[in-house]
Formats: sequence, structure tokens, C-alpha cells
Amino acid sequence: MSWKIIADSSSELKSIENLAPDASYQRVPLTIQVEDRIFVDDENLDIDEMMEVMYASSKPASSACPSTEAYLQSYQGADKIFVVTITGTLSGSFNAARVAADMYKEEHPEAQIHLIDSKSAGGEVDLLVLELNRLIAQGLSFEEVATAITAYQEKTKLLFVLAKVDNLVKNGRLSKVLGTVIGLLNIRLVGQASDEGTLEMLQKARGHKKSVSTAYEEFLKAGYKGGKVVIGHRNNEKFVEQFSDLIHSQFPAAEIVVLPTSGLCSFYAEEGGLLIGYEI
Repeated sequence: MSWKIIADSSSELKSIENLAPDASYQRVPLTIQVEDRIFVDDENLDIDEMMEVMYASSKPASSACPSTEAYLQSYQGADKIFVVTITGTLSGSFNAARVAADMYKEEHPEAQIHLIDSKSAGGEVDLLVLELNRLIAQGLSFEEVATAITAYQEKTKLLFVLAKVDNLVKNGRLSKVLGTVIGLLNIRLVGQASDEGTLEMLQKARGHKKSVSTAYEEFLKAGYKGGKVVIGHRNNEKFVEQFSDLIHSQFPAAEIVVLPTSGLCSFYAEEGGLLIGYEI
């Protein structure tokens, strides 16, 4: 019996510490296209270069989900498989994983595969991956892990803070006028992943200091009570430090994991952006 935890590259976790016995972990990369260049979001990606190329271009960049074949290859060698993908509202990753699961089970009818649409990205995906590893390590059955992770997902959320919105403007999701105003007035957008998996704006905060306090205000409003937090950030150590201090001032025992954003999450959150997963 072998277990496998698979995530697409909306997860920032390139590896898992203290991997459960008889388990392995693999990330399946999405790709980001900027004009005629394609960046594969794997361990070899130079994210700094990708961001430089993206900001130098006036044309909209785009992301593409992993192929069905890529997922099919990732399933090989395991018979108890859990897959976590970015929200289906932003990508076809979940559907590609589902088609691959059907194909894999035709060849391996004994295999068990549980697919999870995170309805999120970044830190919340990371929480699900880490919890899967913890549950498997407890020696639970496949069905018990599936039931437990479904219940756990009901208690996780994602908060995001955006300092730049170039991609939103280039892709027509935000007006050029509003994008310019946000840049000139040093505005940060604070939002969350909705229950449906869409990105929902909550507040506009002017300046760094206000963005930290506003994000923490929304954190508490959503029901945070000291659970685990995973902070994915794109070159924003200052926010991470101050936000972590706020959490620990009220919840000293809170576990906080800090990770640099993956290529895909850097593409969405942009420079200075954060994708914060947390338990409620």
C-alpha cells in the first residue's frame, strides 16, 4: 500500500517535512505565458525573471493548467492518492486531474483517488496538503482521511493582500483608471476566496501600515481563533513580520508557516502580494 499527495503549483510547498510513512508528495506544474515565452512553474523556474518579463510586457499574461497526461504520470506508483488543485473558477486543473483519475482507475481498478477543489490558492492549498500528510501519518484508512479532509476544508480560509494590480488591468478585470489610482495613492486591496472559489474584494487600505491592520481586522472578523496559518508572500517580509507579530500578540501559541509564493501565485498576487491561508 502506497500513499501519494499531489498538488498543482498553486501550492507553495515544494516538499513536505516529516512525510508520512509509505507516502510521497509531488507538485504538478501549471504554466505561465508572457507573449511568446512559456514559464513552467516547477522547481527550476526563475520567478524573478518571469516577473521581470511580465512587467516589461504591455500585453496580458495568462496561465494554463497541467495536462491530463501530466496528472496521469503523477499518479503512477500509488494506490491511495489525494489531489489538491487551485480553485476551479480560475483554472481547468481540477477537471484535468479528474479525467486523469478516471483513466488511471481503468488501468488500476484497485486504486483509490480523492480529488479536492480547494476553491482557493496559495496558503489555503498548503494547509490542505499539510493536513493530508498529518492524517495519513495517523494510520487512518483512505476513507477516514477523505472524510477528515473534507471536514477540515470547511474550517480553512484564504485572505489576500495585493499591492500591485498590473495583471488585473491587462486582463481587463480592473479598469486602467482604477489601476492607476491604486498605484498613485499606494492602495492595497484586501480580499478573500469566497465559498464558491471566486476572489472577493473586502477593503481598500492606503499604505503598508494600514494594509497590515486591515488584513488582521478581516482575519478576526472571519473567525480566526489561533489556528495554523500559512503565509505565502512575494517579496514582502515586512508585512509577514508585522502580521505575524499581531497574531502572536493575541495568540502566542499560533503556528505560522511562511513560504515564498510559487510562480503561479506570484503571477496572481504580483509583487508585494500575499496569499494567507488560515484555520478558523
